[in-house]
Amino acid sequence: MSDFLPYAYLNGQFVPFEEAKISVATHALHYGTAALGGLRGLPNPANPKEILLFRLEDHCRRLSRSAYYLGYELPTSEIKARIIEWVQKNQPRVPFYIRPLVYTSGLGIAPRLHDIEKDFLIYGLPLGDYLAATGVTCRISSWQRQCDRSFPLRGKLTTSYIVSALAKTEAVSSGFDEAILLNEQGKVCEATGMNLFLVREGQLITPSVDQDILEGITRRSVIELAQAAGVKVMERPVDRTELLIADEVFLTGTAARIVPVSRIETYTLPSDRPLTLQLQKQLQAIVEGREPQYRHWVDVIPL
Repeated sequence: MSDFLPYAYLNGQFVPFEEAKISVATHALHYGTAALGGLRGLPNPANPKEILLFRLEDHCRRLSRSAYYLGYELPTSEIKARIIEWVQKNQPRVPFYIRPLVYTSGLGIAPRLHDIEKDFLIYGLPLGDYLAATGVTCRISSWQRQCDRSFPLRGKLTTSYIVSALAKTEAVSSGFDEAILLNEQGKVCEATGMNLFLVREGQLITPSVDQDILEGITRRSVIELAQAAGVKVMERPVDRTELLIADEVFLTGTAARIVPVSRIETYTLPSDRPLTLQLQKQLQAIVEGREPQYRHWVDVIPL
């Protein structure tokens, strides 16, 4: 239990993490009727009595919209207020990760979203690098990303992560760090919990939102940063063969931040990654509150 921050938010109150328990009959546990969020925080390097949260409003808005698929009206403002209270309650002293979860909390055995109670919880844990910052190896997964006509991919719903889990284990079991999923058209979609970018001839390319991707917040941030630096950004379908001849490939996500890809299948990618490195350094500076131009992306929480 020591790996988690000391307090959780459950059933409308803050409780010690060890006491934050739900029933074995909880509806969401059986049917995947839940939506999750995830955001990073860290003590302000310039003031240890402050916590910096990256793009808090955006994360809360996405979770609120995801909750809507579950028939749960949970305002962005309420999620944000509870997360701020949770941070102040826990007083974290190291970089950490926050996991808010919206779920069907009622007890029952019928898969449905009507006539079932919903609730909202928060917990968190210290978190350093999610993947190796120096580069990861990837395989093309045999598992296919769900398509939007059969699954609400605009929401960050827990059910979708079964494919991610299958693909991740397949990749690790076959000697790779991470998996790249294709969509039903055979186009590049994303990794198991991260969006994907590639660089070709100075252009930054990423699968567009009509390619069954999750609309990532770090993804959107990277696009904005690249465009502000004068880099041409293309959001379009991506063929798997493009990855193998790319000048740079990297993954983005809240937990992963920006992680370069060093090898895909048997193809080794160039070790010189100027744009990846530039974006990594700039994003880290923003997260640490050192980029005045992007202070609006960082919430400062007093302790």
